[in-house]
Amino acid sequence: MTTDDTIECRYHGRDFTTGEMALMRALIASSPQQTRAGLARAFCHTIGWVKPDGGLKAMMARLTMLKMHRDGIITLPPPRRVRSPPRPPSFGPETEPPASPPLTLEAARPLRLVKVTGAGRGASRLWNEFIARYHYLGYKTLVGAQMRYAVHDRDGRPLAMLGFSAAAWKVAPRDDFIGWRPETRERNLPLVVDNSRYLIMPWVRIPNLASHILSTVRRQLPLDWYIQYRVTPVLMETFVETPRFSGITYKASGWIHVGTTQGRGKYDTKREFAEPKKDIWLCPLRKDWKRTLNQ
Repeated sequence: MTTDDTIECRYHGRDFTTGEMALMRALIASSPQQTRAGLARAFCHTIGWVKPDGGLKAMMARLTMLKMHRDGIITLPPPRRVRSPPRPPSFGPETEPPASPPLTLEAARPLRLVKVTGAGRGASRLWNEFIARYHYLGYKTLVGAQMRYAVHDRDGRPLAMLGFSAAAWKVAPRDDFIGWRPETRERNLPLVVDNSRYLIMPWVRIPNLASHILSTVRRQLPLDWYIQYRVTPVLMETFVETPRFSGITYKASGWIHVGTTQGRGKYDTKREFAEPKKDIWLCPLRKDWKRTLNQ
C-alpha cells in the first residue's frame, strides 16, 4: 500500500488517494491486453479492497473505474464487446393500483416481508418496476452489498418496497456521532447498512404502516444480512431529502437525527455541491452498537 495519503478523488462514497490512483494507472499501463474486469480484480487485490467475507470488491471497482474513465481521470482499454443500451423500463399490469387496497393496518395484517433475490426473475423484475415507476429517485442498480424486500398484505397485494446497500464511505455528522476516527471507520464500516430505497405504494393510505414496516425490517435485516454476507450489522442509516420529506416516519420508528449533508452526494468529485441536502438518520440495531463500532 502506498504512503501517499493525499485524497485525489471520490467515487461511490469512497476516497481514493494519490498513491492508489498512481497504482491504478500503473496497473492499466502495464496490462494493455487485460480486460476491464481483470483490471478491476487486479486493482482490488493490489490495494486490499475486499468485502467483509474476504472476497474482492471487483464489481464496485469495475463500476468505479468505468466512471473514472468517463470523467477523464484514467484511460481504460477498449471494451472487448459493446453492450446494447439498456432498455427503458416497461410497466406491466402488476404495477397498477389494485381495485381495493386495504385501508387499515388490521385489514392488511399479517404483513409478509419477502426477501427479493435473483436478477431478472419475477420478484426482482417487479421490485425494479415498482421503484422505477413510483419512487421519486427512480430505479438505479444498487452497488456492492445489497438486500431488497417486498412487503405484501395478507392477500398478497404489494404495499411497500425497500432496498438496503453498503453505507456511505464518509459522512461527517454520522462519523462524529459514532465517534469514529478514519482508521476505525474503514475497519467497521461494513457493520453499517444504508436504507437506500423506501417506497410505500402511492395508493396505500394506512396509518402507522410505514413505521410498522421499519420495525419489522429492523428485526429481520441483521439475520438476513449475516446469512448472505457473514457480517451482522449493528446500525442502519438513511438520508432523507429536505425539505421534500420531513423524516417523520423514521422519527416515529426511533431513528436518531444526527445532522444534514452538505449537498455533495456520493459522486461529487469536484466539490460542486449540486445535490439536495439530506437529513441523516441512524437506527441502532442493538444496545452495544457504539462500542462495537469503535472497537
